[in-house]
Amino acid sequence: MSSDPRDFDEFLEKFHAHHDLMKRELAKVIIGQNEVIDQILSAIFTGGHCLLVGVPGLAKTLVVSTIARILDVEFHRIQFTPDLMPSDITGTNVLEENEDGRREFRFVKGPVFTNILLADEINRTPPKTQAALLQAMQEHEVTAGQTTFDLPEPFFVIATQNPIEQEGTYPLPEAQLDRFMFNIKVDYPNQEEEEQILTSTTSGKTHEIRKVLSSKAIMYLQKQIGMIECSPLTIKYVARLVRATRPGDETSPKFVKELVDWGAGPRAGQYLIAGAKAQAAMDGRPSVAMEDVRKVAIPALRHRISTNFQAQAEGMTTDDVIHRLVEEVPEPNIPKYEKS
Repeated sequence: MSSDPRDFDEFLEKFHAHHDLMKRELAKVIIGQNEVIDQILSAIFTGGHCLLVGVPGLAKTLVVSTIARILDVEFHRIQFTPDLMPSDITGTNVLEENEDGRREFRFVKGPVFTNILLADEINRTPPKTQAALLQAMQEHEVTAGQTTFDLPEPFFVIATQNPIEQEGTYPLPEAQLDRFMFNIKVDYPNQEEEEQILTSTTSGKTHEIRKVLSSKAIMYLQKQIGMIECSPLTIKYVARLVRATRPGDETSPKFVKELVDWGAGPRAGQYLIAGAKAQAAMDGRPSVAMEDVRKVAIPALRHRISTNFQAQAEGMTTDDVIHRLVEEVPEPNIPKYEKS
């Protein structure tokens, strides 16, 4: 980033304009779900992956495919099923005969070699196949045999999951859940939005979506947003909030010790800061505020905290625990300097 603050102000102005344009284009197809869209865009602008959780029919797949249409990037969709194999995601070695008559293996790349990968109903496939995404999500690469292939940049996994079906599903392991920046809850629309949905989807009209950002532009934005200022006090608040989720930590509140089995790891703090930076940039601000951290606390923490039987007996969900933590964990005090 340029040392000239005017250059950064110009970047924030352009970014804010691009963000507004993307929201307007999405509104042609997606009605409501503003919070969900902002959280997905926050992850994309900071290089994170998302897990969308909601009952069927809430346009989870449509949101992702429409975002991919707005971005001038490559998009692949995988429908996860119980018989899906790891090679169906990453690719496979094929034995071929070359011009000299000699046979050799050639790696045929799978659908994971893309910019945006939609893993639809990711919990419908066994852990063996789910794990095929681990290396791709963390290192942005795929290893086949003795060769490692780099994935195209930028690379995002956006997975969907149906929370109400239990038969024939395989819950994601905690290690894989932790690689998702946000766990985004997709809820029902309100009455007005539902009426608009019914009117729009039964009119027979189609909407043309304009492309807004290229892959190079996304990578540039990611780099610039990563350099948004985050003060030591904000970092202290994030660390305090994350540590408060751990029942074994001496600073955690009493209700956490009673209701939580295990809390969030350091990756949660990294994603809280990244998400807060994206929120600041989308508001056109050059630095992170405490409110930005609180705004992304629930999607960043809800899949990193495990409540126990007592919490379930009291009707306390993970979201309830995070709400209470945000209310009770104090912000660090600004140091006061006295004149000598």
